[in-house]
Amino acid sequence: MDPLSPQDASFLDVEDEVSHMHIGSVGIFEGPPPGREEVLEAVRSKLHLVPRYRQKVRYPPLHAGPPVWIDDPHFNLGYHVRRTALPSPGGEEELRTLVGRVMSQQLDRSKPLWEMWLAEGLGAGRWALVSKVHHCMVDGVSATDLLTVLLDAEREPKPIVGPGWQPRPEPSAAELLAQPLARRLVTPVSAAAAIGALLRGPRQVAELAVQTVQGTLAMSGVLRQMPPSSLNGPIGPHRRWDWAEAQLSEVKQVRGALGGTVNDVVLAVISRGFRQLLLSRDEDPGRLEVRTLVPVSVRRPGERGTYNNRVSAMFAELPIGVEDPVERLEAVRLQMEGLKRSHEAVAGEVLTSLSGFAPALLLALGMRTVLRLPQRSLNTVTTNVPGPQQPLYLVGKRMLEAVPFVPLGGHVRVGVAIFSYDGTLKFGVTGDYDTAADTGVLCQGIEDGIAELVAVAGRPAPSRPPKRTLHEAPAAQT
Repeated sequence: MDPLSPQDASFLDVEDEVSHMHIGSVGIFEGPPPGREEVLEAVRSKLHLVPRYRQKVRYPPLHAGPPVWIDDPHFNLGYHVRRTALPSPGGEEELRTLVGRVMSQQLDRSKPLWEMWLAEGLGAGRWALVSKVHHCMVDGVSATDLLTVLLDAEREPKPIVGPGWQPRPEPSAAELLAQPLARRLVTPVSAAAAIGALLRGPRQVAELAVQTVQGTLAMSGVLRQMPPSSLNGPIGPHRRWDWAEAQLSEVKQVRGALGGTVNDVVLAVISRGFRQLLLSRDEDPGRLEVRTLVPVSVRRPGERGTYNNRVSAMFAELPIGVEDPVERLEAVRLQMEGLKRSHEAVAGEVLTSLSGFAPALLLALGMRTVLRLPQRSLNTVTTNVPGPQQPLYLVGKRMLEAVPFVPLGGHVRVGVAIFSYDGTLKFGVTGDYDTAADTGVLCQGIEDGIAELVAVAGRPAPSRPPKRTLHEAPAAQT
């Protein structure tokens, strides 16, 4: 039995009938689609590399301790890897609708918390793989690591033969209750050892303490509520999904000519998208503010390859009131530099770590209370995860595009996830089905923002063909 960390468990605790805490992605592959048994065998051969995919979550009686991972004695790969098809003509609209419906369904807590949907029927014989996995298992960075494990770096990789798997017996209620009690007896010893380690590095402790205080003071500003707008309000369980795209070379061109980082450019064009969205809703961006949660990985180099959450957060205010694209980028750059100096992410990590000393039941109640508060202090979430820059394959089929999915929670009606793969940036936009039917306006605004900055960066934006639909795709690449 492996206990979930406090941060991992929090993603279970905040989930309810409308806030589903799974993240996901959509990979578009060259065709024709593989057979069901081919896909099952390809996934089966990698399962020993991802033990969590055959484990489920159990809670001790009375929530006396954190939830734990246990082997699922009834694990059935065929349940998790599913097959479906898009209606004709099988273009972008049909794919968007399918993904929205799949992501609207909560994962079954009685089984391992992941699914894969192989969708046939895309134009030119192409197919899609829709993946969803609960946030308690992975964060954005470890999800990228997971992607590179489940897929292949070569079209014809060497066969992998994993060891045989035999599930461990499912623990009884008494055993589930005994483990947290035993852990509490060990906690004072662990705490003493941790204090000893801190005393052996006083300089590092002092630096961390200063950074934590600075970050906590900076985060206190998040309690200030934003002006009311259509971006916040009650949401339902159903989702819409859309995407925008840019070339990574374009973003780097802008960065080189105008300054800032790739992340600064990304936030600047997202600001342009939200500005366009609010204008289309007859709301004045000059009188509004849009505060976004920006997840920040605190995963250290030696922690790559571990599939859990190692993430903190910063809170940025998108300059939607700035009309000029260069001034907008500069406003983002200055703000992000200030947030980095304030050490918000460090404070978030330390506070999350301290939460491990609180009783699990109190943590669960606290997280649910926070999520249900009327939330006008946070308007959206924007998460940017760098992905692999080389092609990946599944059963010999090349993945041509990869688009992310970000969950919604609380009173946040629109969220944006950014993922880079093989030279392309994809902006996956999630919207509440009933209150954000116009996510396409946000996507168009993002692409317009990229074009504006590329033009200003020194040369006109490269001529692009009209946004192609999937059934107009070029022939499969090799």
